[in-house]
Amino acid sequence: MDDAKKIKNLLIFISVIMAFAAVYFARDMFLPIVIGFIVALTLSPVVRWLSRLGVPEPLSAMVLIFGAVLALAFGSYLLSGPITEILSDAPAMGDELRQKLRGLIAAVEDAKNTSEQVQEFAAGVDSTPVVAIEQPGLLAFAAGSVANFAGLTLVGLILAMFILASGDLFYVKLLEAFPNFSDKRRAVQTARDIEKQISRYFLTITIINGGLGLSITVAMFIVGLPNPVLWGTLAFVLNFLPFVGAVLGAVMVAAFGILSFDTLGAGLLPAGIYLVLTSIEGQFVTPSVLGKRLEMNIVAVFLTVIIWGWMWSVPGALMAVPFLLLLNVICNNVPGLGVLGNFLGPRTATERES
Repeated sequence: MDDAKKIKNLLIFISVIMAFAAVYFARDMFLPIVIGFIVALTLSPVVRWLSRLGVPEPLSAMVLIFGAVLALAFGSYLLSGPITEILSDAPAMGDELRQKLRGLIAAVEDAKNTSEQVQEFAAGVDSTPVVAIEQPGLLAFAAGSVANFAGLTLVGLILAMFILASGDLFYVKLLEAFPNFSDKRRAVQTARDIEKQISRYFLTITIINGGLGLSITVAMFIVGLPNPVLWGTLAFVLNFLPFVGAVLGAVMVAAFGILSFDTLGAGLLPAGIYLVLTSIEGQFVTPSVLGKRLEMNIVAVFLTVIIWGWMWSVPGALMAVPFLLLLNVICNNVPGLGVLGNFLGPRTATERES
């Protein structure tokens, strides 16, 4: 009996590893599918509400998806000029930034050289020749990455339109897949909870991030940082990334602030304001608006961001929280998964008292 249990656990472990490998290597196939289902789950309450008002589901699905595509295209067109200019001037801007930070860079280089000398003394000098491989330019690499992601996103949006246009077909098929009434009721309840949680999360976070982007646009305009709309839009997009989004945005604003102002203090002021606004949003606004129902274990969120970010880069990190919400709903509705669901959830009142 023990051997059979060990074999079963080993097979489960192998299956999990193979699933991760499949998701990692088949990113371009799975990513538009995931995007399509997440967009459909987010917009399905809107489509259902319009259906009650007499708007046919295929029509509302087409309007919502085409509206999203047009909004993304218009936003990309407005920002393409400043972003292209920044990427094309990146080498010169890098030289200027190194010149302004030459004191700090010199200290870091001295520490690095000392460390390398110690390593060479301990291990001997390695005379193996180093072959340098020429890398593509920054602008070409960025353009290729954006074009690839835009294509996958477009496929995902088309899939979302078909899912939304089908109405309750998914729930009908789900009911037909289970034999008895209790399983049917649990399956529909789980699907409804997933839809409600993800829809509420994305719609709320989008509104909050919009307010954050507007606040940062106004703040950057007041302090005189060039292209304030670009930084507000950047904050809107990056704030969908848990943990790393705010830090990455602050670092970019700091770099351009140092380039735009004469003194180091004035250059770091925009980054400080950026961090203050994102901290207020993350610590006070979002928790109070989303409430306890969507609160998650911070350790689970951090680990999920690392795993999905490693597998799918930035798109994976964006999907970390929706994946946790989906998994948490499943654990709360499926018997036997309560332990995992308890780990994914926040600390209870009893745990805080202890």
